Amino acid sequence: MKRYRIKPSTIVVFIILLIGACTMIVPFVWMLSTSLKEATLVYKLPPQWLPNPVDWNNFIEVWKSSNILTGLKNSTIVTITVIVCSTVTSSMAAFAFAKLKFPGKNIFFIALLSTMMIPFVVLLIPQFLIYSNLKWINTLIPLIVPASLGNVSIIFFLRQYMLGLPNELMDAAKIDGCSYFGIYWRIFLPISKPALIANTIMLFMATWNDYFGPMIFTNSKSTQTVQVAIAFLNSYHETQTDIPVVMAASLIAILPVLILFITCQKYFTESFAMSGIKG
Repeated sequence: MKRYRIKPSTIVVFIILLIGACTMIVPFVWMLSTSLKEATLVYKLPPQWLPNPVDWNNFIEVWKSSNILTGLKNSTIVTITVIVCSTVTSSMAAFAFAKLKFPGKNIFFIALLSTMMIPFVVLLIPQFLIYSNLKWINTLIPLIVPASLGNVSIIFFLRQYMLGLPNELMDAAKIDGCSYFGIYWRIFLPISKPALIANTIMLFMATWNDYFGPMIFTNSKSTQTVQVAIAFLNSYHETQTDIPVVMAASLIAILPVLILFITCQKYFTESFAMSGIKG
């Protein structure tokens, strides 16, 4: 029977990765533990990882003392709309930059990438003034329209992925009389499924977890997103924040992201491997 020897370097790498994984998992475990504790046990020393007694009333209190139901509804509307629209617009732009030939293509692409270096706070006042003149403030429109017109990160990622796809597919489709839009829709979009799903997950997380935009552009309970609703829990109690209730609300908010990531995680490896084939 052949024996396999494990190299010391492999063990060191495994330990480092294990420590890194723990730094990601421990906060989530602590959030879950705290959400099931009584408020008096949160600051107990040494920390109590297994709550005793288990207090399920925190999850009931969330729906009573916060606007989380409206927040979940608004976040769902914004996130689904942005994902659908931005995926279409970004993938079309990525296809154009990857497979089409037109004057100034590289210049336009570099100019597009350069916008990633502009901080959001620099654009905040001009955006607010524009949205104010358009009567968009305190609606969900400022959270939907700009994000639906394309995402630079997704365009770059999908372009890299499509560069790795053979040009012969496009040439064969042209011979069969397929239009450019038909080539994009019928050929390149379906075979870019791994990259599309990976980017959908990242876009979902960015949109669902967005706090700064909704906090600036909305100012009523009817337009609050879930992250703003959770933040307002801090001001609900007069004396101190009920940490277990906040953790319960945070756990409810993170579940959609967690479920989506676990379901589609296999597509990350495929998309990242393919996106580095050609540059």
